[in-house]
Amino acid sequence: MILFGGEHCGVCQSIKPRLAELLACDFPKVQLCYIDCEAHGDIAAAHRVFTLPVIELYFHGQAFGRFIKVFSLAEVKEAIARPYQLLD
Repeated sequence: MILFGGEHCGVCQSIKPRLAELLACDFPKVQLCYIDCEAHGDIAAAHRVFTLPVIELYFHGQAFGRFIKVFSLAEVKEAIARPYQLLD
């Protein structure tokens, strides 16, 4: 999971620990990577991130979900649950 956020984005800073907790409790095999778009604009542009926050989900290197600006953690959890069941 990649979370694209920014230091000055209140929503980004609010959901970051909640996503970490969700993964630790329900999906311990999923890793969270945080990209600060203010510091790494080149990476954000390469992923076509032009608004914050953005979450991209990957399963075995393939993108399978993208959440932009307005979403709930329940939606993210639901999107992870199905492919996560395919892991050992």
